[in-house]
Amino acid sequence: MILDEKKEFEWRPEDNVAEYYQQQVEMLEGFNEMDALAERGFIPGMSMEEREKVAKSETFAIRISNVANMVLFAAKVYASVKSGSLAIIASTLDSLLDLLSGFILWFTAFSMQTPNPYQYPIGKKRMQPLGILVFASVMATLGLQIILESVRTLSSDEADFSLTKEQERWVISIMLMVTLVKLLLMVYCRSFTNEIVKAYAQDHFFDVITNIIGLFAALLANYIEDWMDPVGAIILALYTIRTWSMTVLENVNSLVGRSAAPEFLQKLTYLCWNHHKAIRHIDTVRAYTFGSHYFVEVDIVLPADMPLQEAHDIGESLQEKLELLPEIERAFVHLDYEYSHKPEHAQAHY
Repeated sequence: MILDEKKEFEWRPEDNVAEYYQQQVEMLEGFNEMDALAERGFIPGMSMEEREKVAKSETFAIRISNVANMVLFAAKVYASVKSGSLAIIASTLDSLLDLLSGFILWFTAFSMQTPNPYQYPIGKKRMQPLGILVFASVMATLGLQIILESVRTLSSDEADFSLTKEQERWVISIMLMVTLVKLLLMVYCRSFTNEIVKAYAQDHFFDVITNIIGLFAALLANYIEDWMDPVGAIILALYTIRTWSMTVLENVNSLVGRSAAPEFLQKLTYLCWNHHKAIRHIDTVRAYTFGSHYFVEVDIVLPADMPLQEAHDIGESLQEKLELLPEIERAFVHLDYEYSHKPEHAQAHY
């Protein structure tokens, strides 16, 4: 038996070979995509009508989520009044913050759709991760407040909890109804790729978990021990802090200018090298996060005796081609005649 387990966890070279070939296939697919962009001037994909349809669906998902949050919040307020459960009250406070966070996400989506080239010359793409960051920070703060209140209740022996049969019926009905609606909204919002809609999906999933834990904590406190209600609230709070802290870290990385993956840089290098036959060398290819999209910096080397007009046209067309990629917000192309100098915009180290 022990030998069988060792064989099961034994390192197998064929796994690494399969992973290597999978990486090669993905790299070739990326190169084919760049070839299509170079030949056709656009990336094969959705048409303008299809993109507009998807945008309308995303807007509908955001609106229906906001309406549902308002209705379900009112229902959970009633359940909180009926039960007096600290765990259900914590879940209701979470729904209150859902309304606040929903407004934040709606505002960021609206701001991104209304560009102002004079006040915001580089666009508003950073509004998206910033809105999600504020959203996540508020949720994590709520979790800390719930922990403090629950610990105070436990330490003061105030956990005296009981429900009548009528109260129990109302609480179970409302919480199950809220959980079912949130589950359906989560499945619907997860079908989108938009980061704001995905944030709503994460919020709906979080509500499903908190509603179930809150209901179980209230029922356990009613039938077994009173202290299970504040303990359930603490569990909800810890889950809140963990979930949204991870979201904060993820969006901080997108705001501080993190480098793109090597595979994406390979695609950009391939596109630049095959852009024009006059390109002698590619000095630098950088791509770093700027909100939810990338900024790209490219240094290409052209013949020293090339006329300015021709060199300008090569650089400008490469910039336009790079900015056709959906992941790229802006591209900067620097033209040079040699590549032995120090890197452009080198950071000083003190």
